[in-house]
Amino acid sequence: MIILISFLAMTGFVALGTWLITRHDDHKSSDGFFLAGRSLTFPVIAGSLLLTNLSTEQMVGLNGSAFMYGLSVMAWEVVAVIALVAMAIYFLPRLLKSGVTTIPQFMQIRFDHTTQSITNFIFLFAYAAILLPIILYTGATGLIGIMDIQGMVGMTSQKATIWLIVLVVGIIGSIYALWGGLRTVAVSDTLNGIGLLTGGFMITYFGLQAVSGGKGWLEGWAILKDAIPEKLNSVGGFESSVPFGTIFTGVMLLNLFYWTTNQQIIQRTLGAKSLVEGQKGVFLTGALKLLGPMYLVLPGLMAFYLFSNIGIKPDHAYGMLVNKVLPPYLTGFFAAVMMGAILSSYNSALNSTCTLFSLGFYKDYINRNATEEQIVKSGKWFGLFMAIVSMSIAPLLMGQESIYGYLQKMNGIYFIPIFAVFLMGLLNKKTPPLAAKVGLIAGLIIISGGYFIPPVAALISGINEFHFLGIAFLLLLLIMGIITVIKPLSVQWIQQDSKAVDLQPWKYAKHISILLVILVLLIYWLFADFKVLK
Repeated sequence: MIILISFLAMTGFVALGTWLITRHDDHKSSDGFFLAGRSLTFPVIAGSLLLTNLSTEQMVGLNGSAFMYGLSVMAWEVVAVIALVAMAIYFLPRLLKSGVTTIPQFMQIRFDHTTQSITNFIFLFAYAAILLPIILYTGATGLIGIMDIQGMVGMTSQKATIWLIVLVVGIIGSIYALWGGLRTVAVSDTLNGIGLLTGGFMITYFGLQAVSGGKGWLEGWAILKDAIPEKLNSVGGFESSVPFGTIFTGVMLLNLFYWTTNQQIIQRTLGAKSLVEGQKGVFLTGALKLLGPMYLVLPGLMAFYLFSNIGIKPDHAYGMLVNKVLPPYLTGFFAAVMMGAILSSYNSALNSTCTLFSLGFYKDYINRNATEEQIVKSGKWFGLFMAIVSMSIAPLLMGQESIYGYLQKMNGIYFIPIFAVFLMGLLNKKTPPLAAKVGLIAGLIIISGGYFIPPVAALISGINEFHFLGIAFLLLLLIMGIITVIKPLSVQWIQQDSKAVDLQPWKYAKHISILLVILVLLIYWLFADFKVLK
């Protein structure tokens, strides 16, 4: 009962706080609904970026990977800081200069309308079939482990319980995303983000206490170092899900796409009040990501120490740790912020799908003379459809060995082609639309073929999948480069300033960038043992 009361109290607090802050916002115009009227300041941008990223596919999935492979999986957190630096210094000024709401819109400005449509379709399909279902599924498995929902509702089947949670979370998330708009999502993200960070560090503290038998968290850390030293290595061996070499190929590329080109994420930065606010928000996110291993990786290691002898599945390790080490009055609070994390990523992705559909398909193909109200309304109806699809797919993911590994593998199918075309368009001003279209379609075929077509998969079977993504990326750049040489644009593309926001950069941007990169290298050095590469 204490768990349920604290859960409802935290959930109600976030909902009430979000309503009070955003009740007078503009939810009728497309700019107000999809970009929060370009009014977001750096604390809200950072809070929303962090919590959109910190959903249960991170909390449950990454800790599950740490349970299996150790500290080396922290690459997904620490290397992300390099990508965030690139976003703040290079990519964000160019996106804000064009005044776009979506990445496909930028593709239209840089290339042509067909390139925009292809990119739109790829995003929408990927969000419906991959991202949204995984958010719901990992959220359901995490909540089951934390709150013993099966026992609370009297269900004997775990599958039925997962269906129930998926439906509840999907419906609540749809309300936030489809009736509130980006600012409502961002504010609820920020409130939940404070709770999630607090809860994440609490899990680490109480987990170390449990490892030490109540003798203190420092003693718990010392015990972990002595008991499982092979798992406390930042350098991944060849058997790791993130071998060290892949940091410089597929892992880096996936991070670069995620933080610079992924519509679900960068929509927050596109709603920045100015370039200064956007850069500060991105840098603050980078600083917080450096702390990520403490609550996204270390709990998985503690779960391995405490529970590996009872044969639990890796993706159930985090929920069990929370359930066992947190006092009852805090378990409900943490379940509530976990629910907030699920809702955050879910409603953020759903809001992005509404944006992509309304501005990319409805306005261009269905109703070119649509009013602002009709554009927003079309997005809401499409979002409702996407919500139903994702809720139907999510429970079918039961049985994956590592849900986080599955997510990254599937992400590569569309991350790499879109990022390759986006980067080529920025770096080479004479790359023609034909090269972009070939790059997108060829990328989908090459990577999907490597995953799912047996003869192709057999051909690359000796190559790590992240190295394969790196090779595919270089191949796409080569193909587009050849097309550019053969059929370049007759007139070099020049980016026009839309005057949407003030583009004066933050005066400390370069200093902060250097500091963050140094900290990344220092963290790796402190925990590195290169003997595993011999």
